[in-house]
Amino acid sequence: MNAASKSAVVLLSGGLDSMVCAALAREAGFTVLALTIDYHQRHRVELEAAKTIAALLADRHIILPIDLSAFGGSSLTSDSPVPKGGVEAGIPSTYVPARNTVFLSLALAWAEASGSRDLFVGVNALDYSGYPDCRPDFIAAFEALANQATKAGVEGDKFTVHAPLQQMTKADIAREAARLGLDAGISHSCYDPAPDGGACRLCDACRLRSRGFAEAGLPDPTRYQ
Repeated sequence: MNAASKSAVVLLSGGLDSMVCAALAREAGFTVLALTIDYHQRHRVELEAAKTIAALLADRHIILPIDLSAFGGSSLTSDSPVPKGGVEAGIPSTYVPARNTVFLSLALAWAEASGSRDLFVGVNALDYSGYPDCRPDFIAAFEALANQATKAGVEGDKFTVHAPLQQMTKADIAREAARLGLDAGISHSCYDPAPDGGACRLCDACRLRSRGFAEAGLPDPTRYQ
């Protein structure tokens, strides 16, 4: 079976990275099954962005609720302030405990149920906030787990976890969005937007995104507060 006849489950947060990731899966010939996790994050703007993006790029879109705020442990799932002093070394308070492990596990479940054997995730290990679940070692380890933890995997119908943005800078990702003809302005990256959805400019995600467009020599389409 070739790629053109296969489907892939793509984690779609509503951010720029996940939008580019979904477009790359589609460019590779996959039918896109987009999975958005409503994990009770501190705002709903990115969920609306995910709906808009999915309408353009996905063949099917599921928004799956799971309340990670019940666990706490992150400024994205609580009332704790989002850091806005600049991108720093180390793991910031916006890290959500085991988030990508949880999200990929849910994507894996849908993939096995749907007959998909390819998962796409828009993690990045160069210009990012230092999250441990964005590293290449994590992606490789999860792929190995997927093939040990599933009926399909142990029967030899192997899963592949694609992380096509893994070694891209934010500038590379901005250029890729332009090459793919995507409207980056419909994506949302801010951790702490205003009530009307305007981005804050100051959180790690805003700073990295803005710097990426600047370094790529492209206009920043983000709607700021």
